[in-house]
Amino acid sequence: MKQAARQSIHHSSSNTDIRRKGRKGTVVTGTLTALWLALQGVVASPPGLAQTVNRDPLSYSDLLNKVEAGEVTRIELDPARGVAQVQLKGAKEGDLQEVPLFSGDRNPELIEAARNNNVDLEVQPSADSSTLAWLITHVLVAFLLIMALMMVLRRTSNASGQAMNFGKSRARFQMEAKTGVMFDDVAGIEEAKEELQEVVSFLKKPERFTAVGAKIPKGVLLVGPPGTGKTLLAKAIAGEAGVPFFSISGSEFVEMFVGVGASRVRDLFKKAKENAPCIIFIDEIDAVGRQRGAGIGGGNDEREQTLNQLLTEMDGFEGNTGIIIIAATNRPDVLDSALLRPGRFDRQVTVDLPSFKGRLGILEVHARNKKLDPSVSLEAVARRTPGFSGAELANMLNEAAILTARRRKDAITILEIDDAIDRVTTGMTLAPLLDSKKKRLIAYHEVGHALLMTLLKNSDPLNKVTIIPRSGGIGGFAQQSFNEEMIDSGLYTRAWLLDRITIALGGRAAEQEVFGDAEVTVGASNDIQVVANLAREMVTRYGMSDLGPFALEGGHSEVFLGRDLMTRAEYSEEVATQIDQQVRQIATHCYAEARRIIREHRALLDRMVDILLEQETIDGEQFRQIVAEYTTLPEKQLVAKPN
Repeated sequence: MKQAARQSIHHSSSNTDIRRKGRKGTVVTGTLTALWLALQGVVASPPGLAQTVNRDPLSYSDLLNKVEAGEVTRIELDPARGVAQVQLKGAKEGDLQEVPLFSGDRNPELIEAARNNNVDLEVQPSADSSTLAWLITHVLVAFLLIMALMMVLRRTSNASGQAMNFGKSRARFQMEAKTGVMFDDVAGIEEAKEELQEVVSFLKKPERFTAVGAKIPKGVLLVGPPGTGKTLLAKAIAGEAGVPFFSISGSEFVEMFVGVGASRVRDLFKKAKENAPCIIFIDEIDAVGRQRGAGIGGGNDEREQTLNQLLTEMDGFEGNTGIIIIAATNRPDVLDSALLRPGRFDRQVTVDLPSFKGRLGILEVHARNKKLDPSVSLEAVARRTPGFSGAELANMLNEAAILTARRRKDAITILEIDDAIDRVTTGMTLAPLLDSKKKRLIAYHEVGHALLMTLLKNSDPLNKVTIIPRSGGIGGFAQQSFNEEMIDSGLYTRAWLLDRITIALGGRAAEQEVFGDAEVTVGASNDIQVVANLAREMVTRYGMSDLGPFALEGGHSEVFLGRDLMTRAEYSEEVATQIDQQVRQIATHCYAEARRIIREHRALLDRMVDILLEQETIDGEQFRQIVAEYTTLPEKQLVAKPN
């Protein structure tokens, strides 16, 4: 019984010690935890005792036994710490032993035993630091709250200060623009460079022009499709001129607050006058310069007010001597006519898609920092990329470099360039299809296109045909090498357009001739859309139908503020019916012609499909050689046309 009591007392004493440690203070979260523990360790420790404490273990039951045996002379209880310091008989004065007490108990057994045996019993609690620790903790929490409140107030004051600066111009200003781009770094747009070099010459040597009474244009508008190098030209002007250069986007003028855009325009021109002569470059000016009077919104339209202020600053009562404004847009048709008049934007410089010579120059510029294999001919690459913009050419070379690194090659070869061109134009290559009915159907569809490209007299020659799928749902494609002169000039003949429609219907014709009406797929949906557009343009815009040489429709332009929201027909319902009949007649005639050619060359079609299924890709030269074995081709179709 006593042994069990002793074990119980030992376990209770250890639990008492654990609870005593957990009672040293409240738990503080976050950053206060470490500080709280450190403070508690310092504050909660009792003051140094004068006595020497004997650390020999003495249990609570042993203490009771010694008290009853008369071996204890004095006991000092410390309820705060939960211990009793015991002076034993025969021990030196001040040589005390600590005995753990029960937590939350007054220890009546010990007190009663001490009284019965005439043992001195004193209660001497140590300094309780819980109140001090509580005070310090709450002071720290209050301090952190005050600091957080001050930070919030500071941010609020900064925000209010920024609210007062809404009207300030956000233009990036460089005293001497070091863009890292010079005219030598801009290729493919030589005509535009010559126009803008005059601007640079005037800024550097204005006396050359003023001596003969010439005035430099106040504004130059760069017009062209996306990716042709308009912003790059502005950077080159900034790098060449060596004068203060302000650059801003048109969208940065317009905010949700009324009057902010006009205020920013005034602030921009004020800074420009202080630093004249200088250049102001406004990118995407169509965001703020669209036509006024759309009939939508009230008279206080923010965009119109900003445009009015811009018109006044460019050519109002006050002159802007020495300030040249250069703006860029790919939608000149939406700009307000007052913005385009002489005195504001005196010149419109067209930055068009590069020609063969321009593409070659662009490729040479972007190939400077790339390691090309000696077998790569940039001239051949330039001939293969008609219609590519400068940005697309740069992206193509970058994709070729990525493919080279992925394939662990030392230099870019023509294979990587070919794959990069296909990736930019058609999409990323996917895993080839397994030999199945779907793969054979796709092969017949693509060979139908390729066969017509080779057999028709007025078509451009085939470059390659493949059944390797691409991203975007493309199962395969037949690619032509288009005549660059025709594309650049835009002078398409009626025979070329009819052959183009026939080629587009070649895939559907091959499916119907080989598999029958029931097996015709939706794979020709995009081809049929091309046919509908071309045939309708031949009838309504080019006058290439039985209706005669009449332009029944204008160019299709997007709806935007400042133009009619509802398009109206320019002809009667009777003429509309005749247009539909002519479009249908052209499409059905070309489809019948495509089926006739496929039917007459069925053996050749089957032979080319078998080769394509085996190789998965056939280049144009190999395709023409195989076709020449089965039929007599025109001389100009035996080899690819030089561009």
